[in-house]
Parts: sequence; C-alpha cells; structure tokens
Amino acid sequence: MDTAAAEWTARDDGREHRPPGRRFGLRCAALMFAGVSVVVGFRAADSDGMTPVPQLLAFLPWLLAPTAVGLLLSLRSRWWPGAVWGVVLLGLLAWFTEPYGKVGDPVGRPVADLRVLTSNVEFGQGTGSLVAAVRREKPDVVFVEECDSACDALLKRDLSPDYPHRRAVEGGGSEGSVILSRFPLRPTAGVPGTMGMPGAVADVDGHAVRLQLAHPMPPLPGQVDLWRRELAALREAATADPGTPLVLAGDFNASQDHAAFRGILDTGLHDASRLDGSDRTATWPARTAPAFGAQIDHVLVSRDFGASRTRILDLADTDHRAVVTDLTLHARR
Repeated sequence: MDTAAAEWTARDDGREHRPPGRRFGLRCAALMFAGVSVVVGFRAADSDGMTPVPQLLAFLPWLLAPTAVGLLLSLRSRWWPGAVWGVVLLGLLAWFTEPYGKVGDPVGRPVADLRVLTSNVEFGQGTGSLVAAVRREKPDVVFVEECDSACDALLKRDLSPDYPHRRAVEGGGSEGSVILSRFPLRPTAGVPGTMGMPGAVADVDGHAVRLQLAHPMPPLPGQVDLWRRELAALREAATADPGTPLVLAGDFNASQDHAAFRGILDTGLHDASRLDGSDRTATWPARTAPAFGAQIDHVLVSRDFGASRTRILDLADTDHRAVVTDLTLHARR
C-alpha cells in the first residue's frame, strides 16, 4: 500500500479517517476562514462593525495571506467544502482590494496649479525631517498633523518666509495641527474634533479653494464610535460648500476599506493617489511600509482637480509617511 493510500483508512462505518496531522490542518484552516469571513462580511455589508473589525479592515488586502494558507491546508486535508470556502474568500478579497469608486478627468480648462503635501509628524518628532522635505519638494500648501508647540515654533522659524500664511489649532502632543500656505488664506471654522482640524479658503491665483485638514481619532478599542463621529463631521464639512473647489488632506486614520471613509469619498471627492495610480501605497506604520501597512494618509480633492506625480515620502522620526501631489484646478462649466 503506498503512502498516500495509507494515510487514509476507512472506519467500520464507512467514513474516511483523517490522520491527526490532517485534522489539525483542517481546524487551522477553519479558524482562518472564520476570522477572515467576519471581516469580509462587514466589508460586504458596508459596515465597520465593532472592535476588532475596524482595526482589521485597515489591513484588508493582507488578509489574502492567511486565506491562501487556509486554502492550501484545506487542499492538503482534502477538505473540499473548505477549499470552496477559501476560493470564495480569495475572490471577495481580490474584489475589495480594487480601488474604490470611479474617476474621470475634469472637463473644464486648467486655471491654476498647486502642489500639496501632508504629513503627520508624530507628536512633533518628525518636524525637522518635514522641514527638509518641504524645502526639497517646494509644495504650495502644507498640512501638518500632530504638531505640538515645539513643532509650531520650528515651522514658524524655518518656513515663515516662504509660507507667510497659516491656520493652526494649537495643542500639545497629537492635538496641534497647522496649514501652511504660499497663497493668502481666509479663516474658516474648521472641523471640531479631539485633535485639531483647522480650515481656510485660499486665494489660488484668483480662484477660491477650500482647504481642510483631517485628523480624526483613530479607531482604538472603546473609541470606535468617536472615530465614526469625527469622520462623519469631515463628511459634513466636505458637503458644506459644494460651489467651491475643495482639498481635504491629512491623517484620516482610515482607508478605503472603512465604510466611514468611503462615505467621505461618496460626497464626490477623489483620492489624489487614486487619480494618479498610486492607491494602496501604505503610509502607516512607516517602519514596515511599503512592505506592510495601510494607506490612511490622503489628499482628497473635489472633481475640479486633476492630480499627477503623487509621491509617498519617507521621513525620519515619525510613524507616518508623507504624501505630496501636484494638483491642477480646472474651471467649472
């Protein structure tokens, strides 16, 4: 009797008997499939669910790995229903990994260009690296999250000559945020939140452009409802003045796999990374990106804008990568 046949014997009642190693593989596959199914189920239902679903949704594409392992274990264990389960999960994950939403080029003539950079400097620790990146990339507008008092002072000292216009919410640790601009700014109310989210209207070569910084709370256990509310406040801000072009940028603590973030995109905004083909590029955590991570830092724009040359920058002393993109504002017809 050959090895393959010896591993499978028949019980007295006619049922196949799986060797212990195969039974262990089957159980492991079932556990993997069950866990992935919960996350994929909430994604399919357009819901972020409760802890730990929102946290796992941020890494949805990476669930392909345990699903593939589970499929291999199912095949090895000759667990055919499990193999079908695994194939279905792989198909759903591949579908949801595709970029969200449709995009199209603006139809009006180009009227202005601007370069935008957003960076979370992690409690101000990465400010020095950000200053160097700003001098190198020369953006027209800079959105800075987690800018504490020392960060704010350093930005004023080093960048005020080139960025004379600013809007800031002062605060310690993660609470402070700043918008720096080469263009004149008119203040707006911004978005209330646990961490600062200032706003302004910029005069970009004679054209009004709304600027809104985003930095809602992360979906920490016990704070998922707060995270949802602050993302909902950003969604409301996105629809507040549809007649004015909008740039909404920052650390959203959310990816396209979160229903609360897709709600913002559904207002008619596009992710500049998506417009330029750089979507799904991880921005956090910087230590493991781009090999592993989630894209939670975004530059979102209204349909008035086209985007090109979107880059993800590695900065020292911060757990986020920066995003810089070139935008072209088009006239409305």
